[in-house]
Amino acid sequence: MAHAAPPAWALLAYLASGVLFILALRGLSSPATSRAGNRFGIIGMALAIVTTLVTHIPAALYSGVGVEVDNGLITPFESFAFVPDYVAIFEVLAAIAIGGTIGWVIARRIKMTDMPQLVAAFHSLVGMAAVLVGWAAYLNPEAFGITGAAGLIEPQSRVEMGLGIAIGAITFSGSVIAFLKLAGKMSGAPILLPARHVINLGTLAGILILVGYFTQDQSIAVIALITALAFAIGFLLIIPIGGADMPVVVSMLNSYSGWAAAAMGFTLHNTAMIITGALVGSSGAILSYIMCKAMNRSFISVIAGGFGADASVGSGEAREQRPYKQGSADDAAFMLEQAEKVIIIPGYGMAVAQAQHALREMADKLKEKGVEVKYAIHPVAGRMPGHMNVLLAEANVPYDEVFELEDINSEFSQADVAFIIGANDVVNPAAKTDKTSPIYGMPVFDVGAAKQIFFIKRSMGGVGYAGVDNDVFYLDQTMMLLSDAKKMVEEIVKALD
Repeated sequence: MAHAAPPAWALLAYLASGVLFILALRGLSSPATSRAGNRFGIIGMALAIVTTLVTHIPAALYSGVGVEVDNGLITPFESFAFVPDYVAIFEVLAAIAIGGTIGWVIARRIKMTDMPQLVAAFHSLVGMAAVLVGWAAYLNPEAFGITGAAGLIEPQSRVEMGLGIAIGAITFSGSVIAFLKLAGKMSGAPILLPARHVINLGTLAGILILVGYFTQDQSIAVIALITALAFAIGFLLIIPIGGADMPVVVSMLNSYSGWAAAAMGFTLHNTAMIITGALVGSSGAILSYIMCKAMNRSFISVIAGGFGADASVGSGEAREQRPYKQGSADDAAFMLEQAEKVIIIPGYGMAVAQAQHALREMADKLKEKGVEVKYAIHPVAGRMPGHMNVLLAEANVPYDEVFELEDINSEFSQADVAFIIGANDVVNPAAKTDKTSPIYGMPVFDVGAAKQIFFIKRSMGGVGYAGVDNDVFYLDQTMMLLSDAKKMVEEIVKALD
């Protein structure tokens, strides 16, 4: 059965929603325009949902009494004769209300420090939605208008369906593992299986072969096997990836969710889903590339194992005891207020301690004393792309004080103080000097060029997610402030009064 073409006004509405989604992505590229970007996204999604409901609901919700249905849609001149199916109407509205309420409650209650695992959880829902839609289309192809001769599903629709289900299943299971790692419910260390590369490549090849075979044989066994293998490979792809590569994983899963939505858009003949999925998929892929470039790593190397894949890294072996200088909040406060320029480098430790508000208060007091304060953000700091930017924005840190690595790295030589709070790998000089280090080649901040370094961390026993020691701890100009990040910054703020 040929699928009904949407009316002209619906195509224009979908085009408008696509433009709004593009404006949303453009707005989200900067903290200063992110609120406007979010508004554009909300308006675009509302427009797409309303358009889809208006153009697709009638034939599904109404059992006609003398009603002529043309290609699945009630004709305008006959619509007066329908009898509403109130149960179906209630089900659709109830589903929208329940989903909207859950999303609203989560958005209101979620802590900014929990945003990475929330994003991973939402990605998993997008993936599962793609799987369920694909199976619904398979089980009831007539309703989706994808049947051809002899009532069989059209070959191109089978390809779209198979790929959509496969990508969605990979997104779901991979996102679940990412969520568990980010939430600390399973170890963030790589879990390495024997012959994992052979298993992964073999499974992916098997999925592609089955999708091709699905065009010839649409039996339920084929699509069930595609689904099962895709769920398995999503799990297998993510468990070997260590915590240091999680920003890439989050952006990669974001891309997968977009491609899954786009594939289902073709199955549903929904222009908005195709546009939205393509935008999310391509932007996620570009972001993954940017993240990998920031770590000087290839995308394949991240997927193949991640930081810490070498069993010798982070194995807990005793590290060489080296002398270091430990200071107090009073020492730091005295030297900070004497400085002319201070550069703050936040990391995941700041997020865990929820120290961003105290940090902004410290910066405000320093600025009152005539000190120039800037924030340096590494592209892979935290557990998701933009994690530190989001936390600083929540604390109302001015956007013009926040700089990316390439824009501020040259300024450390003019800085009186480099203030490191909860960061580690992104300031580790081993990335430039030690070819045996797992982070070798990753661009890092040149904090060693600053006159004075304050380094806040809980203890000297911990190392970053890459599992390697940091020579910055032992530099002559480094003073270690061993404490909870929030507690230490609050003590510095009191000492500045």
